[in-house]
Amino acid sequence: MDTALAWVEATGVASAVRESLWLTASLSAVHLVGVTLVGGGALAAGLWCGGLLFANQPAAAVMRPAGRVIGLGLVISLVTGLLLVSPRASASAANGFFQWKMTFLIAALATDVLIRRRGPAFGGRAAVAGGLLRSALYGAVIVAGCAFILLE
Repeated sequence: MDTALAWVEATGVASAVRESLWLTASLSAVHLVGVTLVGGGALAAGLWCGGLLFANQPAAAVMRPAGRVIGLGLVISLVTGLLLVSPRASASAANGFFQWKMTFLIAALATDVLIRRRGPAFGGRAAVAGGLLRSALYGAVIVAGCAFILLE
């Protein structure tokens, strides 16, 4: 694992990110857009599941667009996140906040897949609980990511 992380840090992409303040700033800005899309989609879906937003709308009218927004945000965040972490892959992998962020991300993605594949079959309170759990997990990813950046 250490060899793979060291290899990532030695790549030309990692060097370019490490040596360019403008590239790092641009990637960070785009990463923030992705995170905002994920957070906004998860928040809208979670509020609908809790009956606090768009309560008179059917599930498909809220959950499908929210899912698309979350998906787009995830693609943007994953690509830019990998680029941003590449110059310090070893230090990031050893950071507890980063580890929590990745754990929450995996749990959120797993919950998301489960909801997309089996959500309609659950119905009722199970569907509401699943939607709220998904939103909470994506929120935890964002909080852990902020802690990683601010407290590393």
